[in-house]
Amino acid sequence: MESAAMRRASSLADPEDFDLTRLLNHKPRINVEWQRSFDDRSLSELSLSGAGAGGRGGWGGCGAGAGAESYESMYSPGGGLRSYCGTPASSARLSFEPHPLVGEAWDALRRSLVSFRGQPLGTIAAVDHSAGEVLNYDQVFVRDFVPSALAFLMNGEPEVVRNFLVKTLLLQGWEKRIDRFKLGEGAMPSSFKVLKDPKRGVDKLVADFGESAIGRVAPVDSGFWWIIILRAYTKSTGDMTLAEAPMCQKGIRLIMNQCLAEGFDTFPTLLCADGCCMIDRRMGVYGYPIEIQALFFMALRCALLMLKPDAEGKEIMERIVTRLAALSYHVRSYFWLDFQQLNDIYRYKTEEYSHTAVNKFNVNPESIPDWLLDFMPTRGGYFVGNVSPARMDFRWFALGNCVAILASLATPDQAAAIMDLIEERWEDLVGEMPVKICYPAIEGHEWQTVTGCDPKNTRWSYHNGGSWPVLLWLLTAACIKTGRLKIARRAIELAEARLARDGWPEYYDGKLGRYVGKQARKFQTWSIAGYLVAKMMLEDPSHLGMISLEENKAMKPVLRRSASWPV
Repeated sequence: MESAAMRRASSLADPEDFDLTRLLNHKPRINVEWQRSFDDRSLSELSLSGAGAGGRGGWGGCGAGAGAESYESMYSPGGGLRSYCGTPASSARLSFEPHPLVGEAWDALRRSLVSFRGQPLGTIAAVDHSAGEVLNYDQVFVRDFVPSALAFLMNGEPEVVRNFLVKTLLLQGWEKRIDRFKLGEGAMPSSFKVLKDPKRGVDKLVADFGESAIGRVAPVDSGFWWIIILRAYTKSTGDMTLAEAPMCQKGIRLIMNQCLAEGFDTFPTLLCADGCCMIDRRMGVYGYPIEIQALFFMALRCALLMLKPDAEGKEIMERIVTRLAALSYHVRSYFWLDFQQLNDIYRYKTEEYSHTAVNKFNVNPESIPDWLLDFMPTRGGYFVGNVSPARMDFRWFALGNCVAILASLATPDQAAAIMDLIEERWEDLVGEMPVKICYPAIEGHEWQTVTGCDPKNTRWSYHNGGSWPVLLWLLTAACIKTGRLKIARRAIELAEARLARDGWPEYYDGKLGRYVGKQARKFQTWSIAGYLVAKMMLEDPSHLGMISLEENKAMKPVLRRSASWPV
């Protein structure tokens, strides 16, 4: 039987295995035209059988509310510029007068950088010297690094992003065990930590694949975010070499194989355990959470853009195309909720049988919560939190809805309706500190049964209706894509009024988000980076191309809920 010492040894990397100088000693090959050659082609142009080595079929651009030229087709210009004074390159380039908070934020972000063998490798979760226990806030989390990566890319500093992508890819190759169970090859770590070895005088890496997490849940979103960051890096720099490298191609294929594996599923959505994403504690998001489905969809599209149609990649690309069509239809049809659809569910019959059923998931109208009947405006809509047999989680989740807009999982009409809802229910979904992670909070007996009496997820706190400044960048990106810049400006102004004064907290508590979270860490890195990304995107909207994909017209399905509906 494997000893504990052996398992610990598997979590420590020999420095020679992570020689980034050796892996990255070549200079990036820049090819801006390649961006358009595979990003701007529609699914109808994808020819898996006849594509040459240099071409890619794909899914392009950005979508709802853009002008004649989509943001996606713009070459994001951050890669060629660098700021040495703490001011974003985009501000200097466009002659914007930077907000005083920007320089302070850049200083704080740079203090969070961690190096491995002298090379910047990522940003730790928080630099809070006032906190007693460090816990795991001194680690580099994959999901937490996303806004940091975007900030550095937008500021013309891609080195740390490239190093991060390579490092996490190498960690993917480790043997991953929790007790006696071995995780799939495609699993990416939730986080890693750089340890100094005083005896050998070298750095070591310790990775967490879920074995140290609360509840021992593997991070489903890590692999998706890694693919999204890789595509953002490629889009920003025009550097094809990393995405085309055999190790990256293999890494993408491993993630895709794990997600596209056949099982007993009757839906194209991805089945997940509770606590497998940003909401990493028990909060009733088990099943088919919208956050994972939106990230899954976006990662599928990004993977399709970057995979080579060679002998190994062609079969996976074909599976991706098939899954994307089914996933987009399913989520757009069954997760979408607006006033009319709510009224339809309110009148549903139950226990229907056969393919003519309208109430396909046998959702009981009595399960519609009272708060929703007053909350749903006549103008607006959103993707509900979860849909599975006899269960519909009607809560609003900000991350899933914003990513759905950016990935064009939401149609242009749906994207506009989501923004309408945010405007109509600003006090509920944004309040005094953007952005509410979910709405509404659960409390009382429901809180006891859903969270297991979690003392951290009390009502209107943390993941249970808390307000998270990091979500500001996602809201801003969605606003730019849908042409609702006034919403973004209003949200950023709210954040600027308090973030630095409060010490860049991790989250805020209260129904309006007025109070610094009772257990919130100060100088939380993704709160800082999220603000910077929001500011830079608003000042230079072409940056949106890094993180946005245009709706593919060839994929657009006719939305019909059952064969019994009239055509």
